[in-house]
Amino acid sequence: MAKFLPTKIIVHHSLTRDSETVSWGAIRKFHIKTLRWKDIGYHVGVELVKSGEESYFEALLGRMWDRKGAHCKGENRDSLGICFIGNYDVLPPPKKMLEAGAKVIAMWLDFFCLSINDVYSHHYFDIDKSCPGKLFDMEILKGHIRRCYG
Repeated sequence: MAKFLPTKIIVHHSLTRDSETVSWGAIRKFHIKTLRWKDIGYHVGVELVKSGEESYFEALLGRMWDRKGAHCKGENRDSLGICFIGNYDVLPPPKKMLEAGAKVIAMWLDFFCLSINDVYSHHYFDIDKSCPGKLFDMEILKGHIRRCYG
């Protein structure tokens, strides 16, 4: 099997409500049990996690980074997928969520020798989808990535 070498990062939203109860597990279960995939389709998910009295945005591991994903038809062979949990057709993503996701994306850019120009919305590859949401501003996300990446 050829080595997986990502050349781009694709940004998604889950279209589900983030319930602070780790929706990531439900998405993984849906991909594996319902769709009968080998694993969750995304490489990372970013969601609000509640721990005791505190809530914070956490980047959660999905599919291993050395395996092609199952998140964007026709683009999985050379892309990493990050999913921001929530429906960003209805509300914009919170700033803290974008900052948490930007840290992961900046790390990927460095690790895989990619540039900010290699970060795309799912909509870029499938114009019939609004993903990562009509109210998800990719330029704001890229601004956070630039601050992390230096």
